[in-house]
Amino acid sequence: MATTDVVPQQSAGGTGRKRIVNDMSIQVATVNGSGSQSSNTVLLRSIFQMGVPVSGKNMFPSNIAGLPTWYTIRANKNGYIGRKKEIDFLVAMNPETATEDVMSLAPGASVLYDDPLQLHKLRNDLVFYSVPYDKIVAQVCPEAKLRKLVKNMVYVGVVANLLTIEMPEVEKAIRKQFAKKVKAANLNLAAAQAGFEYAKANLEKRGAFYIERMDKTAGKIIIDGNSAAALGCMFAGCTVVTWYPITPSSSLVETMIEYMKEHRIGPDGKATFAIVQAEDELAAIGMVIGAGWAGARSMTATAGPGISLMSEFAGLAYYVEVPGVIWDIQRVGPSTGLPTRTSQGDILSTAFLSHGDTKHIMLIPCSVEECFNMATEAFNLAEQFQTLVFVMSDLDLGMNNWMSDPFQHPTTPIKRGKVLSKEDLDRLGSFSRYKDVDGDGIGYRTLPGTSHPASAYFARGSGHNERAQYSERADDFENNMERLNRKFETARSFVPRPEITKGRDAKIGIIGYGTSHWGITESRDQLREEYKIETDYLRLRAYPFTREVHEFIEQHERVYIVEQNRDAQMLCLLKLDLKPELIGRLRSISHITGLPLDARSITDELTSIEGR
Repeated sequence: MATTDVVPQQSAGGTGRKRIVNDMSIQVATVNGSGSQSSNTVLLRSIFQMGVPVSGKNMFPSNIAGLPTWYTIRANKNGYIGRKKEIDFLVAMNPETATEDVMSLAPGASVLYDDPLQLHKLRNDLVFYSVPYDKIVAQVCPEAKLRKLVKNMVYVGVVANLLTIEMPEVEKAIRKQFAKKVKAANLNLAAAQAGFEYAKANLEKRGAFYIERMDKTAGKIIIDGNSAAALGCMFAGCTVVTWYPITPSSSLVETMIEYMKEHRIGPDGKATFAIVQAEDELAAIGMVIGAGWAGARSMTATAGPGISLMSEFAGLAYYVEVPGVIWDIQRVGPSTGLPTRTSQGDILSTAFLSHGDTKHIMLIPCSVEECFNMATEAFNLAEQFQTLVFVMSDLDLGMNNWMSDPFQHPTTPIKRGKVLSKEDLDRLGSFSRYKDVDGDGIGYRTLPGTSHPASAYFARGSGHNERAQYSERADDFENNMERLNRKFETARSFVPRPEITKGRDAKIGIIGYGTSHWGITESRDQLREEYKIETDYLRLRAYPFTREVHEFIEQHERVYIVEQNRDAQMLCLLKLDLKPELIGRLRSISHITGLPLDARSITDELTSIEGR
C-alpha cells in the first residue's frame, strides 16, 4: 500500500524532476525530553560516514521537558556548514508544531509525518510521506515504556531509505552512539531497520533529495565547541577550574571534569587539578583570581548573566593585574532572555567589563579547532599581560556538532610572562611590582612562596604606586592607569591576527567574527554568483584590534560589519578605534533572531543596502 501523498505537477521532487544530491537541510521537529537527540546524532553521523560534509544544530527550549525542539542537519557537497535558511526535508514528529512547520516550507520540500497527523491535507505543493510509527515500534519493542524513545529511531530508518543513506552506515552510527549499551544498540538498530523496511515496501520515492557517497570527510571528526575548549584548556596546562552551572557553558566544565579525571591523575592516584563548583558566578571568578595570583593557570566558564555578575571582580583582576581565563559561551539577553538561543551579544559589555576605565582582551573563535587552539593562546596571553582574557564563544559553536580536522598537539610552549624567581631577585636586590621597566606597560611579578625577602608585595584593589604601596596621589593613579592602557596597546601586537580573504578588485569589504563566519563565507559565493558582487573578507579573531583591521577599512569604500546582536556591538568598538574619517565607511548587518546566522539573510540585506 503506497502511503505517499503528492501532487506531481507542483512537486519539485515529482517523477522526472531534477535530482538534488548532497545538498539539503533536514529538520526533525520533536518534543524536548523525548530522546530524539540520539536519533538525530545517528542520522548526522550516518551522512558524515558516507563522506558528505555535515553540521548539526539543536534548537531546544529552556525548560526540562515537554516543549518543542528542532534539530537541523545541513548536508552540503561544497562544505557549507552554516545554517541554511530553507528546510528541504521535514520530519514532523510533534503534533503541536506540525502545522506551523509544514506551512513554513518552500514549495517542493518533503515532509515525513506520523500517520494520524494527516498533514498532506495542508498543502498540495509538497511531497508528503506518512508512516504509522506506533504500529511499527510496537512490533520491535515489547516494553511499552521504551516505545516513546525507540520510536524516534524508526524515522531514522525511514529517512535513510528515502534519502538513500546506506543502512550499514546507520548501524555503525548506532553502535557508536550506544557503544557501552549493547542491548540498547540492538533494540535501536531493530527499530531503524524496521523503519527502513517499511519505507522500502510502502513509500514511493518522489522527493528530489538524495545522499550519495563522497570522500570529503575522511580523517575528520565531529565534536562540539565546548568539548574542544575543554580539551584545549587541559592541554594548555590549566589546573584550577571554578564554575557555576549555566546554559550554554555547563557542558564545557562537565566535559573537562571527565578529561581531567582520565588524564590528570598523578602516579600516587591523587588529582593534580582542582575543579570547584562555586555557590555563584561571583564566587567562581573570585576563586579564579585567587588561584591566578597564587600562580595557577585558572579559569571559569559562563554565559552573559554570569559575565554581568563577574563585573566587580573583573575590575579587580584588571587593576591588581592577575591572570585568568573566562570562557563566555554567549546566549541571547538581556536578563534571562532566550537562554537556549545563540547570540554575539556580550561583545561590548565584556570589552569594558567593570566600573571605571577598563579594557579587556577578547579572543573570538569561529570553529571547534579554534576553541581548542585558542585555549593555549588565552592562558599564555593572560600570564603575559597579567590580566583576564575572555574567550568569546557562543551557543551555536559551544553546544552544536561541527565537523573538523583532528586537533594537533600544541607546540607552543607555556609562557608564564614576567615572573621573577629567587635567582632574579638575588641579582636585582629589589623590584617594583607596578613599574614599567621595559616600556610595554607590563610590570614584573613574583609568585607566593618565592624564597626571597624582596618577593613580597601588596596586591590591592585600592590606589597604589609603582611599588604597590597604598596611595591616593593623583599622579600615582594617573600614571598607573596610563600604564595599564599602554599594556593594552602592547597587546595589539600579540593577540591573534585576523584572517583576510581577497576577492577580485573588490571595493566592498566584509568584517565578521565567530560563528558568523560560516554564513559570511557562503554569502560571499552567493554575492559573486548571483549578483556579480566581489567582496574582500576580514575575520576578526581578537580585541584589541591589530593594524590589519585599520588597513582593511582604509582599502575599501564600504565595509559591512556582520554580527549577531541588535546594537552592532563590534561596529561600536571599531568606531572607538578608528580615525574619524573612516567611520563613515562602516555599514551594519545585524542578526537578532537567536538562530545561527544563515548566508541568505546576509546576502539579501547587503544587496538591499547596495541597491541591487
